[in-house]
Amino acid sequence: MYILVCPCIINPSLRANGITSAEDVRIFSRCLKRCESFGIETVPLPCPETEYLGLGREPTNFSESLNNAEFSEILDEREKDVREIIRGRGLPLFILGVDSSPSCGVDMTYYSDIKIPGRGAFLSRFPDIPAIDVKEFAEYRIYLAAPLFSQAEQEFNLKVAKILRDNYCEVFLPQEHGDDGEERADERMRIIFERNLSALEESDIVVAVIDGADADSGTAWEMGYAYAKGKKVISLRTDFRTVGDCELVNLMLEESSAVVSHPEDILRIIMPALNLNG
Repeated sequence: MYILVCPCIINPSLRANGITSAEDVRIFSRCLKRCESFGIETVPLPCPETEYLGLGREPTNFSESLNNAEFSEILDEREKDVREIIRGRGLPLFILGVDSSPSCGVDMTYYSDIKIPGRGAFLSRFPDIPAIDVKEFAEYRIYLAAPLFSQAEQEFNLKVAKILRDNYCEVFLPQEHGDDGEERADERMRIIFERNLSALEESDIVVAVIDGADADSGTAWEMGYAYAKGKKVISLRTDFRTVGDCELVNLMLEESSAVVSHPEDILRIIMPALNLNG
C-alpha cells in the first residue's frame, strides 16, 4: 500500500523561493504523519520543475517558464519513470499533490498569472490515478459526536468509527474514552467534559449523528461549538422522519453542517476526490 507524493511535501526546499509558509510546513507534516500512522508508504514523484529550473528558483507559472518543448521532454521522461514504478508496484492509492503548483496542482494550477481549474502539467499525465490536495488530506482528525446511552447507539457509533478508520481517519469516540454510564455515575462529569472538549479542540472535522425526533442535546452543543470554531461539521441522519416541509432536522443544525443519510457518504465530503472505500 503506497501513495505517490509531490516531492516538495517531503522536502520543501524543492519549492520556489519564498512561497513556503509555516502553515505549509505544518500541513505537509500532518500529511506525512497520517501516512505513517496508517502504514501508508510514501513514494516521492520526480520534480520536473527543479530539474528544469533548478533549486533556489524564483516563483513562476507554466505559461511564463514551462510552456516549451524542453520542459515537455522532461515531463515525458519523468512520466516514464513513474509508470515504471507503477508497473513494478501496482497502482498507488492516490497521488498527493499541492494545489497551485504548475506541475503538481490537483484542482487548481498557476497557468499564467492567475489560477485555472485542473491539474498541473505533471499530474495531468496521470488521469487514471486519483489525486488529492495536501490541505484536504491533512484534515483527518475526527470527533465523532453522537448519543451513547444505549447498546444500539454505541454499536452504531462503532460502525461509523470503523468506516472512518478504514479510510485512514483518526477518530475520537467519547464512549471509547470513558464517557459511559459507569463513569458518569462516579461524579466525574468535569473530567469527561474537559477530555471531550480537548478532543473537540484538536479535531479537524466533527461528524455528528443526529437521528431521533430531535438531535441529542450534547451532540447539538458539540456541533455548535465546532461550527463557531470554524471546523467542518458533517451531520449523519439515517432517520427518515423530517421536522417540516423543508427541514430534515433542526434548522440551525442543518444550516451549520453538511447532512448525509449513510455513513459511507461522509467520505465523499471529507475527501471528494477519492473513493477509498471502493
